[in-house]
Amino acid sequence: MYIINLMIKTYMSSQYPNKNHLALELSCQLRIKNLTSFDMFSRTYLLVFSSALLSQAQVSFNKDIRPILSGKCIVCHGPDDGVDAKGKANRKAGLRLDIPEGAYREKDGITAIVPNSLEDSEAWVRITSKDDPMPPVDGHAKPLTSNEKELLKKWIQEGAEYEDFWAFVPAKKQEVPTIINRAWPQSDTDKFVLAKIEANGKSPKEKADNRTLIRRLSLDLTGLPPTLEEIGQFLADTTPNAYQKLVARLLAKPAYGEHMAKYWLDLVRVADTNGNHHDHYRDHSPYRDWVIQAFNGNLPYDQFTKYQIAGDLYKNPTQEQLIASGFNRLHLIIDRGTALPEESHFKNVVDRVSAVGTAFMGLTLGCAVCHDHKYDPITQKDFYQMYAFFNNFDGAPETGGRGGPDFYRGLQPPYLDLPTEEQKVKLVDFDHQIKTTQEKVASLKQLQAATGIPAAPDETSQPNPNLKPQIPIAEKQISDLQKQRSSYLRQVRGAMVMRERSEPKKTHIRIRGNYDQLGKEVTRNTPQFLPPLKKSAEVPSRMDLANWLVEKQNPLTARVAVNRFWQQLLGTGLVKTSEDFGAQGMWPSHPRLLDQLTLQFVESGWDVKKLMKDIVLTQTYQQSSAATSVDFKTDPENRLLARGSRTRLDAEIIRDQLLAVTGVLNREMGGRSVKTPQPAGIWKMVALPSSYPNSFQADPAPADKRRSIYTFWKRGLAPPQMTIFDAPSRDACIARRERTNTPLQALLLMNEPEYFKAAAHKAKTLMAEEGSEDEKLIRLHETVTTHKPSENSLKVLKEGLTTFREDGDEHFAWTMIVHTLLNRDSFKNKQ
Repeated sequence: MYIINLMIKTYMSSQYPNKNHLALELSCQLRIKNLTSFDMFSRTYLLVFSSALLSQAQVSFNKDIRPILSGKCIVCHGPDDGVDAKGKANRKAGLRLDIPEGAYREKDGITAIVPNSLEDSEAWVRITSKDDPMPPVDGHAKPLTSNEKELLKKWIQEGAEYEDFWAFVPAKKQEVPTIINRAWPQSDTDKFVLAKIEANGKSPKEKADNRTLIRRLSLDLTGLPPTLEEIGQFLADTTPNAYQKLVARLLAKPAYGEHMAKYWLDLVRVADTNGNHHDHYRDHSPYRDWVIQAFNGNLPYDQFTKYQIAGDLYKNPTQEQLIASGFNRLHLIIDRGTALPEESHFKNVVDRVSAVGTAFMGLTLGCAVCHDHKYDPITQKDFYQMYAFFNNFDGAPETGGRGGPDFYRGLQPPYLDLPTEEQKVKLVDFDHQIKTTQEKVASLKQLQAATGIPAAPDETSQPNPNLKPQIPIAEKQISDLQKQRSSYLRQVRGAMVMRERSEPKKTHIRIRGNYDQLGKEVTRNTPQFLPPLKKSAEVPSRMDLANWLVEKQNPLTARVAVNRFWQQLLGTGLVKTSEDFGAQGMWPSHPRLLDQLTLQFVESGWDVKKLMKDIVLTQTYQQSSAATSVDFKTDPENRLLARGSRTRLDAEIIRDQLLAVTGVLNREMGGRSVKTPQPAGIWKMVALPSSYPNSFQADPAPADKRRSIYTFWKRGLAPPQMTIFDAPSRDACIARRERTNTPLQALLLMNEPEYFKAAAHKAKTLMAEEGSEDEKLIRLHETVTTHKPSENSLKVLKEGLTTFREDGDEHFAWTMIVHTLLNRDSFKNKQ
């Protein structure tokens, strides 16, 4: 058994898959035969040897050098070759360092980087200069560290080889790495993970216990905790595929779609108000409901993408495709009369393009509004060519006046009415009555004209007594019916949709991003550094753009999606900066695994449920999150994936879990957003007197106990129960939330009146249940945490119950016990 040699192979193949390490391997033929475990000497030797390998390994441009250049050099020596507001060149000295053509170019007898020669590389001379170092002491970047200098030195000495940026190259099929512990992996994904764990001299953690697994899995796939019945069913199932059956049950739940939609709503900034100036009501709930249905129905992700980008451009678009096209209407918008329409239109289109960049491409396209991108090869022309796809919206750039049913419905044309069957009948009845009355008026007027009776008879005329009052009465009936219909129409939901103008608008580059300073005219196209767009006509459409996004050769869309789904389940994406796959983003922790998962995702038919299932079935996902202080010190963010994920739960999951375990959660799905209880007068500071709505009033029970995804989201002041736990305001597209731990979070859970009410409700049901005090406490602990209490925990709960009873109020005592458990660390975290 060639264990040491195998470790060398594993390390080199996992860290440097593209380098020929045969010579290194041949020089290290250290074989240990018939050895079942390493002794202390072997382990120590192996760690020392791995460190030696690392120091000898060839420097990788993408992994080691590009981040240094991006952080310290590229802002002055990168893609942006325009000029600033003062007319000075953005690219200093005309030197570009992010591509070899720029770095190797000789100018005035000087070359920035000469492969294999430090002495001839002017960049290295300037980097090491004491008198005039680069980057400048007074520049935007901090000085290079000694480690960064060493990497640059070694890279130049090894030939200064450049590589295409990893994220802009289509995913390639990867060879599954060789591993030592062949018993641990259950999939190729596990092998990729284990190879890196072993290469770092570590071992994966044992599998988490079943109670931990069912809670983790339930929260990750549905956003809700398991019930006592579900826990019992899983624990009682001793068949080999019990876990697989649990995964299938959870993926089939309607709650799965609600939970998955939460992340998407963050990503595309869905909210219930305009977000600008008066921050008026704006109803996007039909779009939200479509997203939930799409995830529950497992709509393939490529179609999910196309429906949103160009659902209105299908030959005979379905209602679902039209609603999905509302993705293009989710941007912030201002009300009429606040800004010039041309400025509003410009801002709206820029927001649409930026949303496409973040949600589907993982790029900061918006950085190229004013100038070429500082870090990525996105020119200003590229941006406005993308802008041209969304510049042809057939609708007003601002909301209408403050009157009429559309204003109160939160709608702006074009939109699709979505009445219920009952509402359809009522509206048809109104229309029938109005039409009948209008016909009656027309008939009366004809009779009036035929008999010569004046339209407005005075006291001296002698009209037909039966005809005289009928016309004004009938006209008033029409007016009253129209007002009643308009009032009733406020109850009918509608979905704002995208619609093209018949004649495409011309698009110009905006000089320095100023909406009123037109530059060169551009036509629709995609960024030149990515695969070319296939056009279905001379002028490409948004449908062409949608097809381009999901082309197999497009390196970004599938890769970005896979990374976000991994992030949902493991806490952090393989690319931590899931919002930025560009040069300023982070290097993937497992680049080969990301490529492998991306290809599998596309080959599966963009099957989201299969991807989620495959990830949660891995040993990687099922590991225990328990770890030593050394583990947390050496890998605080768990980038090696050598343990299970342990993270603070998101705001919505904490609230929904609390409502669920206390038995007050309202499981109703869909419909308008609900205003859940908030502090009195909370909107006063952000709502102008003429805003609609301008004051907060919570919806009555049981609507106020619906899942958090249905909560009314005011951009001017999002629900504090959410934002205190790091939920975004939904002003911009957010691909990942920050996680903080603050005193305010503890204070919210301890003092929120609605949470106390939920605890009181659970206490009342507990008191009415059969069983001893111990049985009730055990059952309560299991309901809240999924685990039964230890002997010590049970003792503490009983002592607490006794203490709380001193006031003589049994209900109060049980309420405080419930409330105490709802504030435990194990309740707020996934582990």
